[in-house]
Amino acid sequence: MVKISIFVKDYTQIMKVEIKFFLLLLTVALISCKQDDGNTYPDDYTDVLDLPETPFNYSNPTFPDTFTDYVFSFDNTPTDNPVTDDGATLGRVLFYDKNLSINNTISCASCHLQEFGFSDNRIKSLGFDDGETFRNSIGFANAGFYGAEKFFWDHRAETLEDQVLMPIQDDVEMGMTLNAMIDKLNDLEYYKPLFTNAFGSQQITTDRISKALSQFIRSIYSYNSKYDIGIQATKNIFLDFPNFTYLENIGKDVFNGKRTPEAIGTCVTCHLPNADPLHYELPIPEGANQVIFSGAEPDNVGLDDNINVPDNGVGEILGVISLYGHFKSPSLRNIEVTGPYMHDGRLPTLEEVVEHYSTGVKAHPYLSAHMKNSDGEPRHLDLTEEESAGLVAFMKTLTDHDMLNDEKYADPFVEQ
Repeated sequence: MVKISIFVKDYTQIMKVEIKFFLLLLTVALISCKQDDGNTYPDDYTDVLDLPETPFNYSNPTFPDTFTDYVFSFDNTPTDNPVTDDGATLGRVLFYDKNLSINNTISCASCHLQEFGFSDNRIKSLGFDDGETFRNSIGFANAGFYGAEKFFWDHRAETLEDQVLMPIQDDVEMGMTLNAMIDKLNDLEYYKPLFTNAFGSQQITTDRISKALSQFIRSIYSYNSKYDIGIQATKNIFLDFPNFTYLENIGKDVFNGKRTPEAIGTCVTCHLPNADPLHYELPIPEGANQVIFSGAEPDNVGLDDNINVPDNGVGEILGVISLYGHFKSPSLRNIEVTGPYMHDGRLPTLEEVVEHYSTGVKAHPYLSAHMKNSDGEPRHLDLTEEESAGLVAFMKTLTDHDMLNDEKYADPFVEQ
């Protein structure tokens, strides 16, 4: 009996030691695959994706104070889809994943390249079978501040969440059905921890894909350009910027209408949306928008003189003839690298864009009102050679090299 009791006692101790050792091994195993922020990944995760142990900061950028409360009133982020670090990380992977196309050759990033301000340097982008897209790829820096909220050149998407799913299903662009996309992603192991981190479970749904892609796109903020340094110094777009060249300041005054105070058809009309507080008197009212360069509504800028064209934009989508030839006024952020220009890519250079507004606006029957003179004829800015060169120089000050090279917006795949 003594021997038995000793054996039982010793056996119990052995079991306790073994259990402790097992728990220790389990803890070490969990810690080894668990990141500092609570994210867990499979062992072969880094063979596919190069992601930081702690997610990049997408959700809490440090905006300059020129991004006022009034500017933030343009924010189109829905209450049920705020940007989170894990959600945007998942969105980044989805954005660059060619598995979202039917033959694994095209990703969202194929037509929206970071180096080109998330646009394409082709007139028309190429889809999964080398077919050309219908329109020129539009850049989307600060897409979250597009106050009109609707997306695409023709505003056919009610929200960004709607927009991000449409190219995936397009017969030319990516050629997928949403069900087929979900089936493909379910077979890719690297998505399980990404969806868990972003949404609390591995479940892959169309809604979650839409939300994650939208979070990533909304996180692509641009506020570190030469212009931002100048407006931060002066807080007033009508004053000369100390960091600008002579030519850049001339271009800024062409843009803001200071050189033609009687005119309403200058660049500021379309590219500083809802900028009613901006008048030519000084000082600028506190909180005025001087940093968001996207139009508040679609416009007809006189590219054509009739409606017998392949693409009539918003009017065609809505069936409203008075809106024929109207298209979104895109952001001028990073405009230096987003060419070719206009909805169909017809203008290769910024110089040609400026020349259009200087001398080339056509008498379209539904030309926007601010593109007309008092007699109803197309309004031409009739810029001097110096003013034209200055306007091009000014637009180049909106290039944000930090954004164009930021790793958190770059391709996370080791290789595809």
